[in-house]
Amino acid sequence: MIEVTTTHLQQLSRDELLPSKRALPAGARLERVEAITPEFSRFLYRGVGSEWNWVDRLSLARTEWESLLRTPGTETHVLYVDGAPGGYIELAGRTEGATTEVEIMYFGLFPHCIGRGLGGALLTEGISRAWNLDARFEGFGPVSRVWVHTCTLDGPAAIANYEARGLRVFHTEREMLTPGDGAAGMWPAESVTP
Repeated sequence: MIEVTTTHLQQLSRDELLPSKRALPAGARLERVEAITPEFSRFLYRGVGSEWNWVDRLSLARTEWESLLRTPGTETHVLYVDGAPGGYIELAGRTEGATTEVEIMYFGLFPHCIGRGLGGALLTEGISRAWNLDARFEGFGPVSRVWVHTCTLDGPAAIANYEARGLRVFHTEREMLTPGDGAAGMWPAESVTP
């Protein structure tokens, strides 16, 4: 077991978004996947999260995963770099009275895209789309809050990137956990040649 710190961050106004100084480069685009399948979602989740011990969804049956994806207010936006997936952001909007709160459920880059200056641009675009989520879902009120949580098992630049985009810490908690292995089954072990 290890101590894991979970940090919750939020924005309460779209005016709090601080855009990245870097835009998405030529050859990169962010695209909403209108009819995402559980298989594609799982591919994104494993590709991004295997380095950071993301395991919370790996035990879900296909029908459970699909149910999460089909929940009104849930959408996935994929970053494509030179035609291949390079990262993604999954948003989950929930109505709270007359307004909508949007949680950034998952956000990250595939290993080959880390360190290329894409994280800030992807997060900027993702937060911007979160603030407009109500326009894409009938019956959702104006977005009043965008929030995310991250923990010490996630990438070391996560909190800095969130804060650089204008998200502010509103809650921190610590707990003892036995982390799962998000990379288990991702790739066979490297063979060693004698």
